Amino acid sequence: MDHLVQAIVIGIVQGLTEFLPISSSAHLILLPPLLGWNDAFLNSASFDVMLHLGTLLALLAFFWRDVVRLVSAGIASIRDRSLAGDPDRRLAWLLLVSVVPAAILGFLFESFFDTYFRERLLLVPVLLVVGALVLLAAEWYGRRRRSLDQADLADAVTIGVAQAFALFPGISRSGITIAAGLFRGLEREAAARFAFLMGIPVIGGAGVWKLREVVGAPAGTVDYVALAGGFTAAAVAGFIAIGWMLRFLRSHSTGAFIAYRLAFALVAAALLWGR
Repeated sequence: MDHLVQAIVIGIVQGLTEFLPISSSAHLILLPPLLGWNDAFLNSASFDVMLHLGTLLALLAFFWRDVVRLVSAGIASIRDRSLAGDPDRRLAWLLLVSVVPAAILGFLFESFFDTYFRERLLLVPVLLVVGALVLLAAEWYGRRRRSLDQADLADAVTIGVAQAFALFPGISRSGITIAAGLFRGLEREAAARFAFLMGIPVIGGAGVWKLREVVGAPAGTVDYVALAGGFTAAAVAGFIAIGWMLRFLRSHSTGAFIAYRLAFALVAAALLWGR
């Protein structure tokens, strides 16, 4: 039972931190050892895959209308060989362009990012601080005057390149992409919506690619009850976090998340150093 409870707690953490700009990877790497949860399976790639598929389900459940509309618009643009001044057709292609940098970097250095920082935990709080400073600079510099319908190719490329840096745990995929959108002058909610929509192919592609590790795992090494608990918790928490985050950014800055990142980095570094 303790095993299942731990899986659910980690799933909730993944669901919340995937969409709040505080770094899900940093929390998944740091929290288990800080809490003394050293179970090999809960720290395995198989469990990590299912948590990410849970957040993918949250994205699809929340944005299913947008997904249907954008896929239809993308197909129509190929059929007609024209964007036809349609903002949905343009957005569909911008999202496709934006996922390329992270896909390439993730494919080339997957094993490095999966193992390097788990063996050097003190680097993660440092990256949490770096991500906080980037978000702070974006809040200070960004003019926040443009809606999502006004996004262009330069926005997609900038946000896409920024997303590639989220492979470093502590930077935060949502945090760095929202920051990039702010630097480009997008409104906070628009930047977050673009970040969440581009997360569908990125998280989906990474999840499907890594699913082979679950399928190919030796018999008896996969705890399917813990997988189901973590997956469900991540999906539910993620769905709640998406809606809350979009509403929050309509009238608030990301200052609270910047403060949280700095505080979490300080506490985590102190505890890790003490050990």
